[in-house]
Amino acid sequence: FLHLASSIWKWGPRDIRGLSRTVAPEGSQRKGRALLQFLADHFYDVEALREYLFRKQVLKVHQKNRSFTHIKEQYGPYIAGAYFVLKQGGAVKFQGQEWMQSNGRGRFSLDFFKFQAVPVEAVDASGCAINYQGLDNLLALKELQSLSLQRCPHVDDWCLSRLHQLAGSLQELSLAGCPQVSERGLACLHHLQKLRRLDISDLPAVSNPGLTRILVEEMLPNCEVLGADWAQGLKLGPEEQS
Repeated sequence: FLHLASSIWKWGPRDIRGLSRTVAPEGSQRKGRALLQFLADHFYDVEALREYLFRKQVLKVHQKNRSFTHIKEQYGPYIAGAYFVLKQGGAVKFQGQEWMQSNGRGRFSLDFFKFQAVPVEAVDASGCAINYQGLDNLLALKELQSLSLQRCPHVDDWCLSRLHQLAGSLQELSLAGCPQVSERGLACLHHLQKLRRLDISDLPAVSNPGLTRILVEEMLPNCEVLGADWAQGLKLGPEEQS
């Protein structure tokens, strides 16, 4: 079964198009029905197929979050961190330089390798597949002032518990739209006393956004907290509501 599934994953676009032409030459709807029939004929255990696809996705995320040790040893932590972010599809900014980012195809210029001695001051990893392991590449950026992790699907409370390593420099942090960040993770940010701007909007795992914002503002009194209105999620009586 796994051998057959693996062979299907290895098909290229020509193979898929060839299969479509073979089984259903008359239209897209018929092609779809033929493909479903093909899967039903060859994969009897749907749960096994689902488990296989899940494991393949996990392996892909793990591969994206590996540490570029050889680059770090040869060029230093700034280059290694920047390379990691750009490979993920994000953007980086070295001190005194313009933003650098990959294009729509995931390609980017290697000109930043000449900034070996220039610290990275900002990282925009919005929507990237960064997880707990991948943070190793960012925590070595000790002069990092701005970090955007908004809409990162794998950033969770455990990830936030590691950000204390950036307490000496981090001033801006965005966690907006991170589905796995809850109140427990936000509580770990009390170490970041240099924060001046924190975005905690649109966090579905936070049960009471209004109360959470109040607590975060008390925890970080010098930080502007963006996100839910302070009354969001609070149960008010008729007099308070009016």
